[in-house]
Amino acid sequence: QSALFGQLCFEKGNIKNTYGTGCFMLMNIGENFKLSENGLLTTIGWKYKDNVWYALEGSVFIAGAAIQWLRDGLRLLDHSSDSEYFAERANSNEVVVVPAFSGLGAPYWDMDAKGAIFGLTRDTGKAEIIRATLQSLAFQSMDLMNAMEQDAGAAMSELYVDGGATANNWVMQFQSNINNIQVNRPTNLESTAMGVAYMAGLELGWWNKEELTKLKEMDRVFEPSMDHDVREELIAKWIKAVERTMNWDE
Repeated sequence: QSALFGQLCFEKGNIKNTYGTGCFMLMNIGENFKLSENGLLTTIGWKYKDNVWYALEGSVFIAGAAIQWLRDGLRLLDHSSDSEYFAERANSNEVVVVPAFSGLGAPYWDMDAKGAIFGLTRDTGKAEIIRATLQSLAFQSMDLMNAMEQDAGAAMSELYVDGGATANNWVMQFQSNINNIQVNRPTNLESTAMGVAYMAGLELGWWNKEELTKLKEMDRVFEPSMDHDVREELIAKWIKAVERTMNWDE
């Protein structure tokens, strides 16, 4: 986490979404420790010299692993990168996938939840299931962002992303659409590894924070382009689907 913040999140209020097998979101809250009131964790963003910066953290258990499930479990994909092709060709947004394979993480914290697919009809094909699975990555991140905005008492204007799943342009555009927010994708998707080097160099005095800030290179910026009513309908379906997966094993 400190490596992640070392690259991108020096400014208080910056918010970062990292997609791996799971995913997590971090928001820089500065040097004053604060507990979340909305199901998030408070963690150390980084320590530099005698100063400590804190962050709110939200964790999603299944993110990139959901794409692996499509590929290895259901055999719907030959390669994970093919998911973008099928998502663009799905005929509807009626299907909702909640990948609660290991329960639900923040902000729900429900270990009794189980994964489910809703909205299946005779017309549902693999493209629709693939699209809905990709959408679940963005929906789960949306839940985290909503919790962070409630804790911060302010709406976020932009989101920085990194990790393997961010190479998927369709996912990133949907992330921007469903959150109605600008999404910034860096040239180097492995920000955490780069952050390790940046933090080491800071400690050794090879460079300073201002110099590192100038090194940020964006590959692409995604701007929201979804109609308000469509967004609200999709979000309502997601909320309904999540509620129906909760406490399954109770």
